[in-house]
Amino acid sequence: MKHITSVTLNLLLLFYFTTRLIPQTNDLLPAENLVVEGIPPIPASIIEAVGRYTEFRSASITSWHPTKREMLIITRFGDTPQLHHVKMPGGARTQLTFFADRVGGATFNPKRDDYFVFSKDVGGGEWFQNYRYDIATGDITLLTDGKSQNSLGVWSSKGDRMVYTSTRRNGKDRDLYIINPSDAKTDKLLSQLEGGGWQPQNWSPDDNSILVMEYISVNESYLWLFDATTGEKTLLTPKKVGEQISRGRAMFSRDGKGLYLTSDREAEFQRLAYVDLATKKHTILTDHIKWDVDNFDLSPDGKMIAFVTNEDGIGVLHLLDTETKKESPVPKLPAGIISGIRWHELGRHLGFNISSARSATDVYSLDVSTGTVDRWTYSETGGINVEHFSEPELVKWKTFDGKTITGFLYLPPVKFTGKRPVMVVIHGGPESQFRPGFLARSNYYVNEMGVALLYPNIRGSSGYGKTFLKLDNGFLREDSYNDLGACLDWIKTQQNLDGDRIMVTGGSYGGHATFAVATRYSDKIRCSVPIVGMSNLVTFLERTESYRRDLRRVEYGDERDPKMREFLEMIAPLHNASKITKPMFVVQGKNDPRVPYTESEQMVATARKNNIPVWYLMANDEGHGFSKKKNQDYQFYATV
Repeated sequence: MKHITSVTLNLLLLFYFTTRLIPQTNDLLPAENLVVEGIPPIPASIIEAVGRYTEFRSASITSWHPTKREMLIITRFGDTPQLHHVKMPGGARTQLTFFADRVGGATFNPKRDDYFVFSKDVGGGEWFQNYRYDIATGDITLLTDGKSQNSLGVWSSKGDRMVYTSTRRNGKDRDLYIINPSDAKTDKLLSQLEGGGWQPQNWSPDDNSILVMEYISVNESYLWLFDATTGEKTLLTPKKVGEQISRGRAMFSRDGKGLYLTSDREAEFQRLAYVDLATKKHTILTDHIKWDVDNFDLSPDGKMIAFVTNEDGIGVLHLLDTETKKESPVPKLPAGIISGIRWHELGRHLGFNISSARSATDVYSLDVSTGTVDRWTYSETGGINVEHFSEPELVKWKTFDGKTITGFLYLPPVKFTGKRPVMVVIHGGPESQFRPGFLARSNYYVNEMGVALLYPNIRGSSGYGKTFLKLDNGFLREDSYNDLGACLDWIKTQQNLDGDRIMVTGGSYGGHATFAVATRYSDKIRCSVPIVGMSNLVTFLERTESYRRDLRRVEYGDERDPKMREFLEMIAPLHNASKITKPMFVVQGKNDPRVPYTESEQMVATARKNNIPVWYLMANDEGHGFSKKKNQDYQFYATV
């Protein structure tokens, strides 16, 4: 044993205690934190075959160092994503936090380098708390109450305060709080608010005002200006009769005379605009781009805006001169999804993440003065050559009402001949969008099992305009189910796909849609794997955490309205579970604040009355999806 390093020993112990093998049989014994029902023993041969595909890592930027060209990133070396310090492109990732639970994000003080603030929850419950990490000592200090849900917050221009939201008053409404993180005792309530959709955006250059978003739904949001001393608020974007406007990110211009923001005002897509605060005049800056502007960031000197567009799922980086309103050329970047854009406090360097079909999410930076692109992280791939991974194909089909639905299809390598079985993977949201990033362990299905993966973007998905986004709201819910039925029919028309061997899966709303497919189209599928899905939108709305209940009612309908309640009960997969005739594998986290575990348990109990195989996996230390590697691995082994 003397030749075994401490790191190796820790890994061996981790494997033993989290993926124990049953003596003599070599079958996998689930850990004690897992509730396992109906799942047969998992042979060690599966673990051996799948193992490398569970060792993919990824990394994402969370904050630049305020004075040095260094950064904080989030990546996983143990069981959960933690904070790491990287001092140069390609440099070592020095781990700073070592919690059993994931770290959600972190941000350096923009004017001081002696501490940063980070956010963390416990057991996946999403009751995020804020902490101060002191660089010199490594000491960690709790800044919030330890009970409520808190946002990470936004720094003031001077870096002496943060504004954040908290549900501590009543568990339902997100109020505004201000704190100087260097002294936890300075924490104070700025303004009591009503609703769970309040999000601080930015401080004015003089720190007298705070720009705050009021999120009503994916289709409707408003901007308010709060006095940073009194908490008095003023509506900046009055409601227009007959028009709902969605606004995304918003920031003050550096002279404080205007705002930069994204909105779909008088347009189908989110456009970047400048708003003069004195006249309220809107100047559209990206009208020539017929796609959503996903995100943007204003350079410290206010002379350049970096923004990213979502063009049929692919992220495109742009640089805009705020004086001339003209774009500057951008070096060629790997095609994929661009996220997390943020300027260094000293300007010049822009940090961001890129993910693609053949590259896990990794961190890059652009020197805008020279055009030099640097890669900061090189995430491990389990020793697998990712250059041979399947590239997605954009596919389209007509649905029941003549509309066109799109999706991304990943085909197995040519060594697999004949028609290929298909796994249909439905995204969550539902106001989300599948975009062709890195599939990580799901590449095992394609490369080793010869399964084709199809990711549909049914109505209600973002990225295709606000009209398409609204097509599944309220009483239109069944139309999105019908889009999936049309998807199953389209598969049967494809010469290279086997329409008789289809599995349907998805998480969150994707889990709900999977339940719906299992009840409506059981004759068209072989099996289903719903993950943290809602089995009845009425019981879901009654039990989801109170701070998000009204936000979800805008999408699904208000269950307190008798007609809406009757409709939701009628279409509930739970009440149609007698139609399920194919095997089902249900996955759930016990601490899920969004979709309570009771949604899965009531469906499992009902579906088992059909005398079909129903597997159930619940992790007692997880929430809305599994974040711990050991739990993710067991779920993956069981699915395979």
